[in-house]
Amino acid sequence: MNNELATQTRQDMLRRMIEIRITEEQIQELFLQNLIRGTTHLCIGQEACSIGVAWALQKGDTVTCTYRGHGHALALGMPIKDMMAEMMGKESGCCKGKGGSMHMTDASIGLLGANAIVGAQIPIAVGAALTSQVKKQGAVAVSFFGEGATNIGAFHESLNLAAIWKLPIIFCCENNLYGEYSAQHRTTPVTDIALRAESYAMPGVVVDGQDVEAVYAAAKEAVDRARNGGGPTLLEFKTYRYRGHSRTDTGPYRPEGELERWLERDPITILKDKMISDGQLDRSEFQEMNQATERLVHSAIEWAKEEPFPPLEALYADVYYEEETI
Repeated sequence: MNNELATQTRQDMLRRMIEIRITEEQIQELFLQNLIRGTTHLCIGQEACSIGVAWALQKGDTVTCTYRGHGHALALGMPIKDMMAEMMGKESGCCKGKGGSMHMTDASIGLLGANAIVGAQIPIAVGAALTSQVKKQGAVAVSFFGEGATNIGAFHESLNLAAIWKLPIIFCCENNLYGEYSAQHRTTPVTDIALRAESYAMPGVVVDGQDVEAVYAAAKEAVDRARNGGGPTLLEFKTYRYRGHSRTDTGPYRPEGELERWLERDPITILKDKMISDGQLDRSEFQEMNQATERLVHSAIEWAKEEPFPPLEALYADVYYEEETI
C-alpha cells in the first residue's frame, strides 16, 4: 500500500469513527427528548472495533452483532438517515420503523441483524458461513459479541461447529470489561477470552481494540485466512464503553479512575494523533471534519423528525416471509 492510499484509508476510518461518535451522542439526546422510545445501548469508546473489521470485509460478506450495534451498522455503510428514521420508529427506517435501536438490519450492506438476546447472533453467523461454504460463494461471516456472551452455550457450540467444518467465519469479541453491570473477573475465570479458542483448535488473538489500525490488521489476516479455506478465528478486542450499559446506567460500579484511564486511549484521538504526527492531518482539518460530520448528522435527524410513522395496518405486514411471484 503506498502512502497516498494509506492516508486516504486513515482519513476514511477517522471520518467514520467521528460519524459513529456524534450519531451515538445525538441518539442519547433524542431519547432525553422522548423522540426515541424504549432503550438503547451506546458504543461510544468502541468505534475502532467495528471500523477496523468493516474495512477488512468486502461486498457479499455478512455481519451479525449485539444490541450495541449502531456503530456496526454505520461502519458497514448504513446511511445515517435510515438509522435515525428507524430509531424514531419511522416508516422510512431501515426496518420500516419496526426494529428500533436493538434490531438494526440491512441485508443490502451485509448486516444480518443486531440481536437483543445475548449471544443469539453467533449461531446465525455460523449459518451464514455454512451457506457460503456449501454454495461456494467465497464470502466470510463475522459475528460481534461481548465478553459476557462467551459464557453461554451458543458461543461454545458455535465455535465447536465452525472448527469441525472449517467454516469461513470470524468471531469478534468486543471485551469492554463489563457484562451489563458485572466486571469480567466476577463472571469469567480467564482474563483473555482469546484463550478459549485453544479448546476449538482455532487461532485466538488479543488485539488493542482502541487502535483501529491494529484491529484492521488482525481482522484482515483472519478474513483472508477464512476466505482461503483456513477456517475460523477468535479475535478479542480489548476495549471500553465510555457510557453505561444502557441509557439509564451511570456506571457507579466502575472503580475510581478507570474511565479516565480509558478516555486517555480514545480510539479517535489515537488515530488523529498518528495522522498529525505523520503529516497527514492538521488540527484545523480535524476540526473541519468534526463540524462537517455534525452538520451531516443533524441534517439526518431533522429529516427523520419529519418522516411519517408507519400506518396501523403495517402491523400485519412482514410477519411471515412471502416470496414474490412473477
